[in-house]
Amino acid sequence: MAHERPDDTGCHILHVDMDAFYASVELRDRPELVGRPAIVGGTSGRSVVLSATYPAREFGVRSAMPMTQAVRLCPHAVIIPPRHGLYAAVSREVMAIFRAITPQVEPLSLDEAFLDISGALRRLARPPAGIGELIRAQVSELGITCSVGVATSKFIAKLASRRCKPDGLLVVPADGVLGFLHPLPVAELWGVGKQTGQVLARLGLRTVADIAHTPVATLERELGQAAAAHLSALATGRDERQVVPGTQEKSIGAEETFAADVCDPEVIRRELLRLSGRTARGLRAAGCSARTVVVKLRLASFKTITRSRTLPEPTDVAQQIYATACELYAAAGLDASARLRLVGVRATGLIPASAAAQQLAFGDRPVSWREAERAVDRIAGRFGTDTVRPAILVDGERPDR
Repeated sequence: MAHERPDDTGCHILHVDMDAFYASVELRDRPELVGRPAIVGGTSGRSVVLSATYPAREFGVRSAMPMTQAVRLCPHAVIIPPRHGLYAAVSREVMAIFRAITPQVEPLSLDEAFLDISGALRRLARPPAGIGELIRAQVSELGITCSVGVATSKFIAKLASRRCKPDGLLVVPADGVLGFLHPLPVAELWGVGKQTGQVLARLGLRTVADIAHTPVATLERELGQAAAAHLSALATGRDERQVVPGTQEKSIGAEETFAADVCDPEVIRRELLRLSGRTARGLRAAGCSARTVVVKLRLASFKTITRSRTLPEPTDVAQQIYATACELYAAAGLDASARLRLVGVRATGLIPASAAAQQLAFGDRPVSWREAERAVDRIAGRFGTDTVRPAILVDGERPDR
């Protein structure tokens, strides 16, 4: 008897995820590498894996892994230098395919997006799974493959696409959500990281079903009200988020890896100043202001520390971001011997700059730094970004890029 696809009635949300995107794009130009372990990434000691073919993944190679570790795991892999401009161009072609299906496209990165196909069902005269197959066929014409999750919500659709990789399609029917979801480990739930996972394990909660059957009050005592409500909803298959086309950036920031590990606080603060300036320029270019500043500190041991602070008022001013970043760095409590390999500054909680300007006007805050930095933006627009910069950065050594 022919295999019948599950009922996709009401499954109007698709999550489409390219398979090993960077590596797949590279293999189009190097077909002799198809079926062989290959890794996309730099070759310097600080480089990380950007993408790996599935044969390389069989050896344990994963994205964001240090390249030195990846080469140890798979010494016979072919190392391919990245070509970011090419990946961006192919991404634009992929997103054009999505938008030809429906205008309701919410990109998450260069290689994945949510689609709401409610309005496309009648126009294309295809069921949701049929639209998913159409997308897969059109993407394959670009010489790459994708995996498609079809479900009633964003959360389940994304889980489904992950479960059918590579080059697959998985429908989770409306009446099969709990049957699909409950056997999964708790780590599959959005928001369950290492720390939350340890708390859940201490409670004896190892599967999604365990969380679904745990009273919310019990979760609240261990995780807090917001996290408990969030996990309880996901564990019972509830996700009310809509596909939001043209979603604005959720955060803007910059980070740098030092050429050699650094423990000198002055060097670190100088880099925080540089990164704060880049972040502020990014905010102003995007027409946004930020409510929260986040600092990322990665130690030589690869342990990563993040600290954040919500500001009294949203800002796009480098001096305010820098001052907060320095306070967060000091509050991290690193001892004098702690050596850092990477620092980062990120702005989150973004709102339109026009709304921030109204708030600042009501608060009657000084705007001298903002006006000065916008003047610098205008100069940089004409003569380059390094034309005007803080004096402390003129002679400071710049880490390798």
